[in-house]
Amino acid sequence: MAETKEFIVDSENTGIRLDKFLSAQMPDFSRSEIQKFEIKRSDNGSVKMSDKTKLNDKFIVTIPDIKTDIAYDNISQDFDLEILYQDDDIIVINKPRGVVMYPSAGNKTGTLVQNLLSYTHLSALGGETRPGVVHRLDKDTSGVMVFAKSDAAYRGLVKIFSAHYLTRKYIAFVWGVPTWAGADITGNIARSSRNRQKMSMVKTGGKPAHTIVNVSDVWTTSGISMFRCTLLTGRTHQIRVHLSAHGFPVLCDPLYGREKNHLGGVKNPELLEFLKTHSGQMLHAEILEFTHPVTGEKMHFKSRLPDDMLELKAILDSDNE
Repeated sequence: MAETKEFIVDSENTGIRLDKFLSAQMPDFSRSEIQKFEIKRSDNGSVKMSDKTKLNDKFIVTIPDIKTDIAYDNISQDFDLEILYQDDDIIVINKPRGVVMYPSAGNKTGTLVQNLLSYTHLSALGGETRPGVVHRLDKDTSGVMVFAKSDAAYRGLVKIFSAHYLTRKYIAFVWGVPTWAGADITGNIARSSRNRQKMSMVKTGGKPAHTIVNVSDVWTTSGISMFRCTLLTGRTHQIRVHLSAHGFPVLCDPLYGREKNHLGGVKNPELLEFLKTHSGQMLHAEILEFTHPVTGEKMHFKSRLPDDMLELKAILDSDNE
């Protein structure tokens, strides 16, 4: 059943935008959600979200009935899920490499969301194609992810990710051996004008991006390092773009890796074979920390390195022996 609410503007809320006023009255809903509600004045006058409120204005808001759960006709269990945690509100998993997040024009089946729906329900607030999705990993990036099962969790997680009130740490194997132990990388990121599949650092425009990098290991013989990267923002391809722009592209990255420039210098035949035959960038979302959007509990999750990155590390370690 649809729910109807009435709000009267008092002296403290006079002269502000209507969308700001309604957001304050209905904190459980985002502004984008509120814009989809039916909103009327008591005198049936026209309403715009940019309108400024007046004293004693009366607004009538009709909230449509929103189904909490969503399901696809083609739910599939194409691969085993590694579930790190779940309760009534959230589910945390270790995403495998090579899996697309949700259905799209070129990927109708075998997606992560479809597989999740074979195990549990997800909040419908993400939309029909992206239920429960509050953040994403690229197809060939593995690691820890959280999804919303309840509407309350979805709203809470959206706010957490939007405000960056969380910790996200990644492991990346990169070309190059730095002379420093850590770096603080900033630089706006925008879609490339030359290749719409790529992002690039730009001097003007784009969105601010900030990555903290710490060196975890180096293999000087192979000219390869392992970085731990902390995201302070969450831009598309952020780590891959920042590292490549600073001369340390991620191994096996088809967009930013510059593989042809490096393979000629690889002397270890086992390493060369791995790099030539492997598909998918050597990037893994290792740690995710956030406050539970419903209970307020501090949550910490650490996902194991995937087998291919463990194999790569073993090859590099043997080359240094």
